[in-house]
Amino acid sequence: MSTDARQIENLRRLLDVTRQMAATIDLTRLLETIVDAARAVLGCERATIFLYDKSTHELFSRVATGVESIRFPADRGIAGAAAAQRQVINVPDAYGDARFNREIDRKTGFRTRNILSFPLENLGGELMGVLQALNKSDGAFTAEDEELARVLSAQAGVALHRQTLLEGFAEKQRMARDLELARKIQQASFPKANPTVPGYEVAGWNRSADETGGDCYDFTPLDDGNHAILLADATGHGIGPALIIAECRSLCRAMLSVTQDLAIVASRVNTILAHDLSNDRFVTAFVGVLNPHTHCLRYVAAGQGPLLLVSPKGVEMRNASGLPFAIVDKLDCTPEQFDFAPGATVVLLTDGFYEAVNPAGDLFGEERVIEFLQKNPTLPLEPLIDALYTEIRRFSHGAPQGDDLTAVLIRRSP
Repeated sequence: MSTDARQIENLRRLLDVTRQMAATIDLTRLLETIVDAARAVLGCERATIFLYDKSTHELFSRVATGVESIRFPADRGIAGAAAAQRQVINVPDAYGDARFNREIDRKTGFRTRNILSFPLENLGGELMGVLQALNKSDGAFTAEDEELARVLSAQAGVALHRQTLLEGFAEKQRMARDLELARKIQQASFPKANPTVPGYEVAGWNRSADETGGDCYDFTPLDDGNHAILLADATGHGIGPALIIAECRSLCRAMLSVTQDLAIVASRVNTILAHDLSNDRFVTAFVGVLNPHTHCLRYVAAGQGPLLLVSPKGVEMRNASGLPFAIVDKLDCTPEQFDFAPGATVVLLTDGFYEAVNPAGDLFGEERVIEFLQKNPTLPLEPLIDALYTEIRRFSHGAPQGDDLTAVLIRRSP
C-alpha cells in the first residue's frame, strides 16, 4: 500500500472510530472502542488505557488486552512520563529504558518490545488518562504513528470526558432516587396521625436537614391504656444516622411491648446499641410512658435535654437523667416523672431547635424557646410547633437548616 493510500485509510479509520465514540454511552464499551482503534490504526499487538484518578493521583487500567487490572502512581513508568510531560513518548526498546516496569511482563509472560504512550486530555487540557500501545507489528513505532496517536488521543480524551460527565450525572440521579426512596421509607415509619389520649392533646413533628434524618418520634398505645412516647436523635444526619435511629426505634418498641419498667428498657436498648455502633456514634433519647389516669409521665432521658414543663406557674426546665445510648456498655438511668396539672404542657425538642444560628453566629437557644412558649400558652399544639419553626426560620434569616428538627408536645386539657 502506498504512503498516500495508507494515510487515507488511517484517516478513514479515525473518522469511523470518532463516530463510534460519539454513539457509545457506556464507559466500558467506549474504552474497548478506543483500544480496538489504537490497535488497528497503530498496527500493534496490545493496547491499554490507564484512566487518571485525580483523588489519589494514580493511573489505573479498565481495559487491557491480555492484562489484568493495574494501578500505580501517575508519575511512575513510561505511562507516568507521558502523563507528566503531556506528550507522546516513543520507546523503541522497552528493556533498554529504565522507566519500563518489567514486573508486568514477568507476571503475564508477555514480552514487550516497544511502546508508544500518549496522554488523553479533554478540551480544557485536563488529564483523563494515558493510552499505551505495545509491540508495533512491523518494527518500531514511527513518526507517522506518533501523529496518528496525537489525533486519536484528542478524540478519545474528549469522548472520555463526556462519558465521565454522563456517568457522574447518572450516578447522581441514582443516588437521588435512592435517597428519595429512603426518605419515603423513613417518613412512613413516623406515626400516621397524632394519638388520641383521653384528657390530653399530643403532637409530634419532624423536619429533616437532608433527605433522610437522624431524628425520630413515636407513639405506641399500650395494653393498659397507657401510651409510650419516644423522641430520639442519633449523631449527625443523613443515611447513616437514619439507619441507627430506625434500629433504636425498633428496639424501644420491642422492649416496651414486654415491659414498662423504663430502667430495664433503657438498659437493654443501650447494651444492644453499644454493641452495634462504632465508638463515635450515640443516640440521645427520651423514652416515656404517659398514664392519662394518674396524669403522670414517667420517663428516662438518656442524654436528651432540656425537658420543659410549661404550666400556669411558669416553665420548669430539667436536664437529661443519664448518658446517651451507646456511650457506655452498661447504662444506669433512674426513671423520673412529670406530673400534669390541668393545662400543663411537656415540650420535648431535639437540639436542632436550640442550636439554630443566625448570620451573626448566635444560637436560638433555650431562653428564646422558653420566651416563645410563655407567649403562646394556649395555642393548640400543632399550630404551636409550626409557629416555633417559623420563628426559628425568621431568626436564621433563611440560612440552610443545619440539623434535624423533631418535637413532641403533650398537654393536659385545662
